[in-house]
Amino acid sequence: MIISVASGKGGTGKTTVAASLASVKDNCVYIDCDVEEPNGHLLLNPKIDFEEKVYKKLPQIDYNKCDFCGKCVEVCEFNALINLKFEIILFEEMCHWCGSCKYFCPAKAITDREKEIGVLRCGSVNEHLIFADGILKIGEISSVPLIKELKKKVIKEKINIIDSPPGTSCAMIESVKDSDFCILVTESTPFGLSDLKIAADVLNEIGIPFGVIINKYKPEFKEMENYLNDNMMDILLKIPFDRKIAEDYSKGILPVFNNNELKNAFAGLINNLKTTKVPEKTDV
Repeated sequence: MIISVASGKGGTGKTTVAASLASVKDNCVYIDCDVEEPNGHLLLNPKIDFEEKVYKKLPQIDYNKCDFCGKCVEVCEFNALINLKFEIILFEEMCHWCGSCKYFCPAKAITDREKEIGVLRCGSVNEHLIFADGILKIGEISSVPLIKELKKKVIKEKINIIDSPPGTSCAMIESVKDSDFCILVTESTPFGLSDLKIAADVLNEIGIPFGVIINKYKPEFKEMENYLNDNMMDILLKIPFDRKIAEDYSKGILPVFNNNELKNAFAGLINNLKTTKVPEKTDV
C-alpha cells in the first residue's frame, strides 16, 4: 500500500513521523518527495547506491520551418510563449510541456529538448528498508516533474511511505495523489490548526482518505481536538510535547529507537492501516 505523510505547514514533525513509520516495519520503502529540501536522509542514514539525473522536456523551434503563424502561442494554456513575428520567445519557468504547441504546429516546426531539473537518489537503510529521494536543481520553479519521476520508485508489493512537501501546493498534491491513505501531521498551536484545515480541505477535494497525528501534543489546546471531533476526523496518534524526543531529534535519532511505547504505537498504526484502512485511535 501507499501511505503518504503530509502537513499544512512546515515544522510539524512530518519527516519524523514518515521516517518513524518506515523504520518500525519490515518490507518498507521510504520516498522523500520534499525535493526542495529533503532531510529524511539525516534521520535514516541510508547507503546511496546510485544517482541519476532527471530531465524535463521543453519545446525546440526550428526557424527553418516556422512561419510565425502564432498557433503555438494560441494553444499554450500556461502563456509560456510569445510571438514577436521574428522570434518565438519561451518562458521556461512557465512551460509545463503539455505538448500542445508541438501537436498543433501546422509547420511541424517544434520538437523536444531536455533540460536537467534535479537528481534522483536511491539506496537502502538496511535489508528491510529501501530509500529514495530527490534534489531539485537550484533555480527550478516547479518540483512536480521530479516528484513524478521519484514516485516511480514505489514498489506495489511493499509498504510505501511518501514523505510529502509541506503546505498545499501542486507539489503536495502530486505527492499524495494515488495514496491509499494520507496521514496529516499537525501540532497543538493556532497556526497548526489553521493550516490543518486547509490541508484537510485539499484531501477531501481530491478524495484521499486521511487521519491526523497531533505532534507536540498539549492537552490544554482544546481547539484542535474540538475541531477534529466536530468534523469526525480520526485522531491516529498523540505524540507528547517531550524534551527527550526533541533531544533525540536534534541528534538525528528517531524517537522510536529510544521509546518502545512510541515504537509500538507506530507499528500498530501501520497494522491498522493495512487491515482496515480506517485506523483505530491511539494515544501515547
